[in-house]
Amino acid sequence: MEVRVRYAPSPTGLQHIGGLRTALFNYLFARSQKGVFILRLEDTDRTRCDDAYVRNLYDTFAWLGFRWDEGPDSGGPFSPYIQSERTGLYRRYAHELVAAGKAYYCFCPPERLDAVRKEREAAHSSQTGYDRFCRTLDAQEAAQRAQTEQCVIRLKIPLDAATRFTDRLIGEVVWKNNDINPDPVLLKSDGFPTYHLANIVDDHLMGITHVLRAQEWLASTPLHVILYEALGWEPPEFCHLPMVMGQDGKKLSKRHGATSVDEFRKNGVLPHALLNYVALLGMSYEEGREIYSLDELVARFNPEKLNKAQAVFDYKKLEWFNTQYIKEMDDEELAAQAIPFAREINLFGPNGAVPCENDRTLFIKALPLVKERAAYLGELAEKLRYLFAEPPLPEASVFMPKKATHEDTLRLLRIGRGFVEELARLNEADGEALVKRIAEDEDVKLGDLLMPLRVALTGTRVSPPLFGSVILLGARRAAQRVDKALSMLAIPPVNC
Repeated sequence: MEVRVRYAPSPTGLQHIGGLRTALFNYLFARSQKGVFILRLEDTDRTRCDDAYVRNLYDTFAWLGFRWDEGPDSGGPFSPYIQSERTGLYRRYAHELVAAGKAYYCFCPPERLDAVRKEREAAHSSQTGYDRFCRTLDAQEAAQRAQTEQCVIRLKIPLDAATRFTDRLIGEVVWKNNDINPDPVLLKSDGFPTYHLANIVDDHLMGITHVLRAQEWLASTPLHVILYEALGWEPPEFCHLPMVMGQDGKKLSKRHGATSVDEFRKNGVLPHALLNYVALLGMSYEEGREIYSLDELVARFNPEKLNKAQAVFDYKKLEWFNTQYIKEMDDEELAAQAIPFAREINLFGPNGAVPCENDRTLFIKALPLVKERAAYLGELAEKLRYLFAEPPLPEASVFMPKKATHEDTLRLLRIGRGFVEELARLNEADGEALVKRIAEDEDVKLGDLLMPLRVALTGTRVSPPLFGSVILLGARRAAQRVDKALSMLAIPPVNC
């Protein structure tokens, strides 16, 4: 049997971590089984759906670098893959259920339903949901009324029984039918289906063999099984994935930090780092290993290794993953990812200017200086700002090594001025050897010798590696910056 799975989001919001994890696990399972991965848009909630969220979905997965085999934008044997374009099918099956006595027309207006709810609240009744008022209407009379009166179609939930199904992760589940929402609506008065009807009809007609979704849908599954049985269809195999939680044990939400894929992208997280981390949320692969390519995840994905426990989203752990991917990425490829962030801070000129060829080359050459310690793409540009624009000189105290006087600092910087142009013409290893010899000759600590020079060149005491920085600045620019700092330090400080 060919494995067929689907990711079926409702375009009512941005793609978030929970949805990404569901999509990714379905993709990995399909690829590991040489099956088919489908995208279906469940847009029957017309009041909340928005084309902007559809565009966000396509853009998100294009950025992440994996996609579906069949879907709205790629077609397939079961087109269309957008539920609002399949409403005729849902009406057909809803009416077939009525004809079979498995569903019925309900004519209760919203006012009556609201009155029933208020009456129960006043009586402190434990009953909730619909009171099945129209369930016992004469079928022929109801069919005639449905021709002229506004109505919905409700599913007849079997009374005083239980529904059983097996979940691949949880095991056997038994659910009392009395605990299911009483006779839920399948077809709304506007002719649009509810989620439950459309979902089951589409999964059946599209040949879905396995449903991998979050455990928040577990409570809906007994209803779905009843609907499958009412239609005379075999349910797919269910696997309800553990929820993604914050570190406080509550469902991941904005109070924990970023939750939408867009936010992580804008914060400078690499797509493969995000995919790698999300793939580990609730899943085990190999002992002692965490970094995997997408192809390696496919090869190692096994539903038997799913964890029953809730997955905890750790922002610091994602940061670690991003650091590893930045560190190992090819400089050209990393530059392509980082340059948009550099343009946001006007690194190459005002108004987000596109880098000229010289600036782009300099940016690529400089990446090895900062990529080892950067956690996010935006940090790369911030750390390299001093190479593209001369930083303002800080106050004199910033130049001073520990326990050094103003005069000591001035002397150290003058020594640095003596070798900085030569340093720019050497490779890093030879430059380091040169400065060590000079420090010994001048009887000063290497760190003390380099501190004023570092501040003069970069504007800060903490910067990317100094020898590489001098090489990239070049002899002329490096000498000019040191001369400017010397001029400032040569003016004696004012003692208050």
